[in-house]
Amino acid sequence: MAHALLMPKATAVWLVENTTLTFEQIAEFCKLHPLEVKAIADGDAAQGIKGLDPVLTGQLTREDIEEGERDPERHLKLADPKVRLPEPKSKKGPRYTPVSRRQDRPNAILWLLRNHPELKDAQIMRLVGTTKSTIQAIRDRTHWNAPNLQPMDPVTLGLCSQLDLDFEVQRAAKEKPVPEVERGATLLPAEVTTAEARAESEAPARKPSEELDVDAVFAKLKQLGGKSDKDEDKS
Repeated sequence: MAHALLMPKATAVWLVENTTLTFEQIAEFCKLHPLEVKAIADGDAAQGIKGLDPVLTGQLTREDIEEGERDPERHLKLADPKVRLPEPKSKKGPRYTPVSRRQDRPNAILWLLRNHPELKDAQIMRLVGTTKSTIQAIRDRTHWNAPNLQPMDPVTLGLCSQLDLDFEVQRAAKEKPVPEVERGATLLPAEVTTAEARAESEAPARKPSEELDVDAVFAKLKQLGGKSDKDEDKS
């Protein structure tokens, strides 16, 4: 059964503060975006989160950290847990938002609506843990605090990770129809244009044959007419 890192953001805080690992190494090990790790190092994210030593939790060895510090290209490996825990069941529903962050949620929704209009309401609900009615109220400017709302990045607010945001944006982009396809739908199908071209190319070829048939008939009639005149002279 696959196991995952416990408290990845707290682990990232500890690795940033206590090691010389690169942002990319920490991001890969903690399943975060490198920019999110950089924000942690700059003090712009994960404020108030106490670092968690992955060595004490048995999820990373001291030797692995030291080798990673010597080789920036090395990938950190999650150590096998000594105790196997049952895999938690996934719960469907909106993302849980800490009480301290809930007041920032409308600002994050406004930011998502303005910067990523391609996102569906269900995707915004997953990202920041809100409801469809709240999203609609902010979109229509009927929210009770609408005049005071300011668009704020949900990643910076700590409501979601950069990985989650990127995933939902890429998913929405794939589901959105390509403009070129829409424009191409106004053109005639290839079968129609091909049939028209074939008809135009064949039309001149039929005309000479039709004229040739007329001349042949005319010559035949003339021949028959001349023959009957001679017969009348003989009589």
